[in-house]
Amino acid sequence: MTHGHRLGRRFGWLWGAYGTSALGTWLAFGAFPLIAIRELHAGPAEVAVLASVGSAVGAAVAVPLGPWVEFRRKRPVLIAMDLVRCAALLTIPAAFALGVLTFLQLLLVAVVVAAADITFRAASGAYLKTLLPAEDLLVANARFESMAWTTTIIGPPLGGAAIGLLGLVATVVADAVSYLLSALGIRATGGHEPPPEHREAARMRARDLLDGWRYILADPTLRPLFFNTAVFNGLVMAAQPLLAVLMLGRLGFTPWQYGVAFAAPAIGGLLGSRLAGPLVARFGQHRVLVAAGTLRALWPIGLAFLGPGAGGLLLVMGVELGLIFCCGIFNPVHATYRLQRTATDRVTRTLTAWAVTTKASAALLTAVWGVLGTLLGPRTAIGLAGVLLLATPLLLPRRAAALPAEPAPAPGRA
Repeated sequence: MTHGHRLGRRFGWLWGAYGTSALGTWLAFGAFPLIAIRELHAGPAEVAVLASVGSAVGAAVAVPLGPWVEFRRKRPVLIAMDLVRCAALLTIPAAFALGVLTFLQLLLVAVVVAAADITFRAASGAYLKTLLPAEDLLVANARFESMAWTTTIIGPPLGGAAIGLLGLVATVVADAVSYLLSALGIRATGGHEPPPEHREAARMRARDLLDGWRYILADPTLRPLFFNTAVFNGLVMAAQPLLAVLMLGRLGFTPWQYGVAFAAPAIGGLLGSRLAGPLVARFGQHRVLVAAGTLRALWPIGLAFLGPGAGGLLLVMGVELGLIFCCGIFNPVHATYRLQRTATDRVTRTLTAWAVTTKASAALLTAVWGVLGTLLGPRTAIGLAGVLLLATPLLLPRRAAALPAEPAPAPGRA
C-alpha cells in the first residue's frame, strides 16, 4: 500500500474532481457569515442561525435522498449534486450584482448545499466501492484524506488573498466553478457502472427512510463505531467556538495568529494519511483503527490549559498537530472499514444516515456547549469536552469482525 500504488485512470479523474471541489470549498471558507455580517449587517443571532440551522435543515432534507439514490447509478447522481451546488452558489453573486441579496437567500443556499453535500458523500462511497476492488479501498481513502488536508492548508490563505483583491463574493464564484469542474471530472471517469441491485425496490416507502440507521444499529461493529464518530466529532466541533472566544477575546490573540494555530498543524493530516496504509499492512486494520481512535481522544484536554503569548500559541499548535495527525491515520482506515463492512446495496443509505447523525450531533452539542460556556466560562467548558472525549475510545469496536460476503464483481468493474 505505497504512495506509488496505481489505481487507474478512472480513479485519477475522481480524485482530481474531489481535490478541485475541496479547494473551492476552502477558498470560500467563512464567506457566508462574512457576507451576512458585512453586506447584510446581520447580528450574532442571525450568523449563528446561518451556521447551525442551514446545516441541520440540509441534513433533514438529505434523509429521503439516501434511499432514493441507493437504487440508481451513482455517477449521474454525483454529477447532478455538483451541478446543484454550482447553480445554488451562483445565485448569490447574481443577486448581489442586482442588489437584491437577502439573508433568507443565504440561508436557503446553505440548506441546498448542505443537503447536496451529504448526498454526494454517500453516493461517492458507493461509487468508489464499484470502481475499485476491496484491497485498494484503503489506498484510495488515504489519498482522499491527504488531498483534504492539502486543500485545508492552501485554501484559506488563497481565499483570504482573493477576498482582499476581488471581494467576498469572488470566493463564492470560485467555489461554484470548482463544483462545475468537479462535475466535468466525474463525467470524464467514463466506463461502465453496473446497475444497482434490487431496482424493483426503487419505489420508496416511508419506513425506508430509517433503513440506514436500522442497518447500522443491527451490526455489532458498525454500531459502536457510529456512536464513537458522532460523539467524538460533536465534542470536538462544540469546543471550537469557545476556543475562538477564549483566544480572540480574553487571551488577546490576533486573527492571523488564530488562523496560523489551526492551519499549520494540518501538515499532521498529510503525514498521518501517508502512514495509514503501511501501518495497516504491518499491524492490521482493527488494531490501527482502535489505536488511532484512542490516541486522537487524548489531545483536546490540553486546550483547557491554554495561556496567552507565544507559549499559548505553541500549545494550541501542538495539540492540534497531535489531534490532526491521529485523525489523518484514523479517518481513511475508518472510511475503508465502514465501506468493507457495509453490503454494497446498503452503502448509500448507511452513509447518508451516518452523515446526517454526525451533523445533527455536532449542531446539538455546539448549542449545549454554548450554554455551558456562558454558565461555566469558555475554559471550563473546553476542559469538560476534553474530559468526555477521553471516554470515547470505549465506543470503538472491541474485536475485529469478519467482513460480509459480497457478490462477484460485475463486468466492467475497474
